[in-house]
Amino acid sequence: MSRPAGGLRVAMVSEHASPLAALGGVDAGGQNVHVAALAAALARRGASVVVHTRRDDANLPAVVSAATGFSVDHVDAGPPWPVPKDQLLPYMGALAEGLRQRWEQRRPDVVHAHFWMSGLASLWAARPLSIPVVITFHALGTVKRRHQGAADTSPPERVAAERRLVADADRVIATCADERRELVAMDADPRRVVVVPCGVDLELFAPDGPAEERASRPRLVAVSRLVPRKGLADAITAVSHVPHAELVVAGGPPAAALDGEPEALGLRELARSLGVADRVRLRGRVPHHRLPALLRSADLVVCSPWYEPFGMVALEAMACGVPVVATGVGGLADSVVDGETGLLVPPRQPAALATAIGDLLASPGRRAAMGASGAERARRLYSWEVIAAHTEAVYMEVAAGALAGGARP
Repeated sequence: MSRPAGGLRVAMVSEHASPLAALGGVDAGGQNVHVAALAAALARRGASVVVHTRRDDANLPAVVSAATGFSVDHVDAGPPWPVPKDQLLPYMGALAEGLRQRWEQRRPDVVHAHFWMSGLASLWAARPLSIPVVITFHALGTVKRRHQGAADTSPPERVAAERRLVADADRVIATCADERRELVAMDADPRRVVVVPCGVDLELFAPDGPAEERASRPRLVAVSRLVPRKGLADAITAVSHVPHAELVVAGGPPAAALDGEPEALGLRELARSLGVADRVRLRGRVPHHRLPALLRSADLVVCSPWYEPFGMVALEAMACGVPVVATGVGGLADSVVDGETGLLVPPRQPAALATAIGDLLASPGRRAAMGASGAERARRLYSWEVIAAHTEAVYMEVAAGALAGGARP
């Protein structure tokens, strides 16, 4: 299929994760960055991109033109204020109706849904109009339930809905090999599941640039939302076995609001109980543009989630030339090359995490080599230009199939 005049018309749907949202909140993280960066990279390639997201503020304009070349369309669906994403399912019918009305007026060549609820709304709106739908789940309910058990707050309908989406979508984009295996286990047609990882902004995250001032003791940095599955308690426990090292945690609400954040209070109490309160610092939300200086100040970046569809922080650290100690789960198992760009350890094992951290802190030469290898790997494989080209190829394939009368293999 040749590219349509003026480029592909791409409609992205990201119901809870606006590309305009501040990062670090409970529902604002890697997906927001992914959607914003992918939309911008596709726009640079000539695509016309509109990101549809649920209106969560009555004062938001109907449409916002991002400086990076795409538009954000705020769709009325449910109350015009923030609602936790796990409570949004009842409003997906209204979101679908809003999308259908828009797409009747301006038909996109392809719809790319981000997250399972966006997938539902997208298929409900697109199928009557014969528009092909691609979905990226960003996380799977089966995996979340496996790791969180009773603590999983997802709607009970999620797992069954994801199975239907896997069957109904024209293509599914998995962000890592582990996710592809999960999807195939959910009876996805392997021919319709494509692995395209998340990318990294190589202009912002690079080895050269300012680094935060720091104390002389070894510095570990973790960048994460303050939710249990991110494994920050494991990182703090590991630090208690690494003499002298400090752990700086960026993420969550602004610093001034940490005292009212239950997860932050729990992490601080854990640090006190382990005798490392003076070596663990919760910084709260750090603006995205300031993260490179924080990462460059680290001897190591620690990523210790129980499961991880993305691994975006690891990529950002690698792009800055900083080695990573990470749990070997999900996207981290793809992006971090064990022994080359960092070390991988089993999840939920603080002792193994501490051993890996201690080994690398004791070897400056090895850390430097790993940092250089990580920067090279990020440049070669994970630029948003590379990721957008792979994603566009998926779009072109399903758009060609739709024109021929069927997007599926």
